[in-house]
Amino acid sequence: MPRNPYSDLFIYYLAGKFRPGKTFQPEHYIGSWEEDGFSFLFFTRPSLALVENTVSGLPDISLLDHYHMSYSQWQGGDITPCRIGRFIITPPWFPEADPPDATTILLDPGVVFGTGTHPTTRDCISALELAFSDEPAETVLDLGTGTGLLALVAARLGAERVLAADLTLLAAQTARRNVILNTLAHRILVTQGNAEKLIDIPGDLVVSNIHFDVMADLIRSTGFSKKKRFILSGLMRSQAKQVEAILESLSATLIQKWDQNGIWFTFYGKIR
Repeated sequence: MPRNPYSDLFIYYLAGKFRPGKTFQPEHYIGSWEEDGFSFLFFTRPSLALVENTVSGLPDISLLDHYHMSYSQWQGGDITPCRIGRFIITPPWFPEADPPDATTILLDPGVVFGTGTHPTTRDCISALELAFSDEPAETVLDLGTGTGLLALVAARLGAERVLAADLTLLAAQTARRNVILNTLAHRILVTQGNAEKLIDIPGDLVVSNIHFDVMADLIRSTGFSKKKRFILSGLMRSQAKQVEAILESLSATLIQKWDQNGIWFTFYGKIR
């Protein structure tokens, strides 16, 4: 059984989009995350000199700061097996991790969030279990897949074809690794892509635990209106009210709503 490869993280905070080219593959490099014009580089060993040297040769980018923290600090706690509904989600390096099967999902989150501990992730899994008990979904779109956990759950529940997409390359790479880890590459296709452009792909069920601004555009799209059923999450109270109003204007039917202490909301419903 492998040990946790992320015991320590060395994080480099850059202004600008980090685009060093395909030849940039240093040892101990996990990957980069881009957000709002900034980049975060992740390593498992100190790499300040390497980062400074690389950044000096790139235009319109600069090193702002760097950090060293434990993996548990980054993830907000230790990554250990947890049970959600019928599933046991476990890191592959856990000493007693079982091989992947109908109820066990191996999940290596890397530095991407989405381990199953967040209330919206848990509620999405509950919604998926309810959706598949209502009616099997042959084709599922998981838009904003993160670690790929919801796509893996959908496949375990019986979906024959799942498209798992994330705008961030590091998230897509992490999800792809988890799909392979669970021997589900024949049923789950992982891609880096924009949710608004992928919503037009036909599917029985669309799952999206994503930023509100993206979701608001997503559910107003023609592609969303052609879906049979949906699971929407990642919504705080005021955002949930706005999404509910949009769904009402689309004549959508809410089958169940999850409310986590009035803070986080998840919807499962169908388009009439």
